[in-house]
Amino acid sequence: MVEQITFEDFLKVDVRVGTIIAVDEFPDARKPAYKLRVDFGDDIGVRKSSAQVTIYYTREELVGRQVVAVVNFPPRQIGKFMSEILVLGVPDDKGEVVLLQPDHKVPNGGRLF
Repeated sequence: MVEQITFEDFLKVDVRVGTIIAVDEFPDARKPAYKLRVDFGDDIGVRKSSAQVTIYYTREELVGRQVVAVVNFPPRQIGKFMSEILVLGVPDDKGEVVLLQPDHKVPNGGRLF
């Protein structure tokens, strides 16, 4: 059974839309991954994350793509890289990550509700 939370618990998780503006290789990662820089607009700015999305996405096709991410987790050290956000995705039937994204362009920084 899935643990239930309150609506107040849900409101504590700050999930926003941002646009990927840069993608770099991450050769030090244990599993194949990219280093992402995501623009969340003026209020939040540009934040960094690593993402294990090399199976379905090339660096070139990620740039300009809007993604959904948790922006209020504390930074997390991943090897020599400091990840500041958690870009959200779901596994396909093979366990590979498929990114979550809005199906229409929305302003960067828009909050999930």
